[in-house]
Amino acid sequence: MNIIFVIKALGNPGGGAEKVLVAVASGLARRGHIVCIVSSDFEAQTPYYAVDGRVKLVRLGIGDTVDKSTISEILQRTWRLRRSILDAAPDIVVGFMQSTYVPLGFALKGSGIPMIASEHTALEHYRSRWLERVVLNLTPLVAAKITVVSAPIMQSFSAWLRRKMVPVSNPVSISPKVTVDSGNTAAGRVLLCVGGLTPQKDHSVLISAFGLIAAEFPDWRLRIVGEGELREMLQALVDYLGLNGQVELAGATSQIDAEYAAAELFVLPSSYESFGLATAEALLHGLPSVGFGDCPGTNVLIRDGENGRLVHGADRTGALATVLAGLMRDPAERARLSGSPRQWILDQYGIEGVLDQWESVFTAVATKPA
Repeated sequence: MNIIFVIKALGNPGGGAEKVLVAVASGLARRGHIVCIVSSDFEAQTPYYAVDGRVKLVRLGIGDTVDKSTISEILQRTWRLRRSILDAAPDIVVGFMQSTYVPLGFALKGSGIPMIASEHTALEHYRSRWLERVVLNLTPLVAAKITVVSAPIMQSFSAWLRRKMVPVSNPVSISPKVTVDSGNTAAGRVLLCVGGLTPQKDHSVLISAFGLIAAEFPDWRLRIVGEGELREMLQALVDYLGLNGQVELAGATSQIDAEYAAAELFVLPSSYESFGLATAEALLHGLPSVGFGDCPGTNVLIRDGENGRLVHGADRTGALATVLAGLMRDPAERARLSGSPRQWILDQYGIEGVLDQWESVFTAVATKPA
């Protein structure tokens, strides 16, 4: 099939949805499909994650791909998208994330080319964003299908949206050969967190929890890998708690497997996740993992007492500190959790199975009316 994926940017550091897109597009190209990714990046920008050479990249070079788009930029992108896609005459177009798939859907109106909207967050994201929620509810008017990352996440949306939704898993993989950065291991044991510095990830709770126990564990470091809008606020919290020697805001990296390999324990304090991609990757590396029991996307991956610990309680900071301290002082328990079976993660979320799911959706959309 001739498939076009559209996303706002591929050149910005980090991003789970971007990583998923690159993996899926590259995998489909390896299977023999004609695959193109269209983004608003400028020509000089290279993708943050390596893209298979068989995938064609089209960069529109319109607007700032980091900040929110202006109305003028959205209109320019919509017009250029329509022209580029009509010229390519694809069988299917897939828009990744709401910032892309809504204008894309309207751009393709009347073209006869089916559009799939790929949603990568949970309903919780929209609860305090009324305008985005209104726009989300327009999606069934322009999309042939809406993919979400799991059946439980799909069930949280309204019946109006579910009528167009289909679950398609995010792919999980690890590199077979990983070089551990000695700079990550020289200063002692690493408690690792991977995730963008955004409100959803709730890093402030993690930093505060670590602050409660840091004095007991002078040989441990909390290393937070990711970038985002809350960097200054989180750094200020680290400074305020006097944790500069033990807490690192390490920024984003495309060599994430080396981070997992250098750590002894993983934690993700998110209040919600559609799918905990970083948690799944950490578990594949054999890292005992900690997250909140009420977090969708985390509680389906961490099996409490088997491969990690789920945290419960109204005092999120205190409860998280207690669980982390218990594991940090008990190497035997960490080793036991690390030995938990991992194959089920690859069986359920491996790239080949995920590609099968995408191809099934493509076939259904291409052969049936929207």
